[in-house]
Amino acid sequence: MFTQLVATISLALFCAGSPVVVVRDNNIKLPISRSFNITGGKTLPEIDRARAQTLVSRATTSTSKSKLAKAAASSYGTSITNIATIYTVAVDVGTPPTTYNLIVDTGSSNTWVGADKTNNPWKVTNSSIDTGEAVFVQYGSGLFIGEEYLDTVSFGDITLYNQSVGGSDLALGFSGIDGIFGIGPVDLTEGTTDSGDAVPTVIDNAKTAGLIQSKQVGVYFQPTTEDSSTNGELTFGSSDSTKYNGTLNAVPLTTTSPASRYFGVDQTVSYGDQKILNSTAGIVDTGTTLLLLASDAFDAYKAATGAVLDTTTGLLNITSTQYEKLESLYLELGGVSYELTPNAQTWPRSLNTVIGGTEDAIYLIIADIGTDSGSGFDFINGYTFLERYYTVYDSDANTVSFAETAYTFATSN
Repeated sequence: MFTQLVATISLALFCAGSPVVVVRDNNIKLPISRSFNITGGKTLPEIDRARAQTLVSRATTSTSKSKLAKAAASSYGTSITNIATIYTVAVDVGTPPTTYNLIVDTGSSNTWVGADKTNNPWKVTNSSIDTGEAVFVQYGSGLFIGEEYLDTVSFGDITLYNQSVGGSDLALGFSGIDGIFGIGPVDLTEGTTDSGDAVPTVIDNAKTAGLIQSKQVGVYFQPTTEDSSTNGELTFGSSDSTKYNGTLNAVPLTTTSPASRYFGVDQTVSYGDQKILNSTAGIVDTGTTLLLLASDAFDAYKAATGAVLDTTTGLLNITSTQYEKLESLYLELGGVSYELTPNAQTWPRSLNTVIGGTEDAIYLIIADIGTDSGSGFDFINGYTFLERYYTVYDSDANTVSFAETAYTFATSN
């Protein structure tokens, strides 16, 4: 059925024309909300590992329509792992607009809507221009096949005209989610459409129109013990100095593949005074929940903490006595050490039951990426790290910057 779907997507003349952006406020900020969406019987580490494997695969193999259609066909009728803990933004698409709640994803760069066919399907509106291009993107949590349109896209106080947006014909693995707001490097869009060309992202188009001075996105998360809350903010074109303490420390993007395809950096990891991961490449990713480490580093961390693997949640579990002895984890980035206190290494206990855990258990947010170090993709700093440090993704300067926040050393968990 998927081959037929792809084959029946009609071709049309591509409507060129540079995007036009209208902004009503110089403060370009957008609130982001966290919620949980665990289905498919998978644990948090399994979900994050599946994403990591897909990110590596996308970076090291060429993407083509036929490959993705084949992948879709092979996945049809099977249980697709869903994204578990997500940050979403409200984005309006079309004229008149439909509001979609989209996952904030620095690990991909296509923006697409309409995953929820029942409650919020993709709608062609008065401003929708069909480019004649099919669009395909595969994720660790599923995949998306649809048609590329140029359309009016609004978020916060920004309105873009002729912005590329995918309209979903088929989405697997995104139950209860409307789609993706892709803010990763533009090169990640190459090979996602029939032409194979890169597709300008929302960040690219805002910069092209002169709305923002640089292709920066400031990401602010804060720890929360609620299962659903608006507890973050995106800032476009700059950073928000009210959200962090001190100065931002810029870390150059890594040149090591495959992490270099993403917002990849070089990092050293130590538990207390024990180095468990030598300087190596990985990524900083809003679409990943946990802090994933190469298998050998994870094993060293597990041994040092005395933690045991909980088979129900897939997370490491420690006793209260072990927690009292837990040391800080230090991530060295660009010559600066970023501390994750014992509290920051633990999953919020009030949310244990949300992930299938025991109410009074102590779970750790460090998990196994599934491969030993030396792969060029040896860690992912997910949002459990980003909740403790303000982060700025800068595609112009080729850096990721970090700073402490009021929650870096908070004891919220």
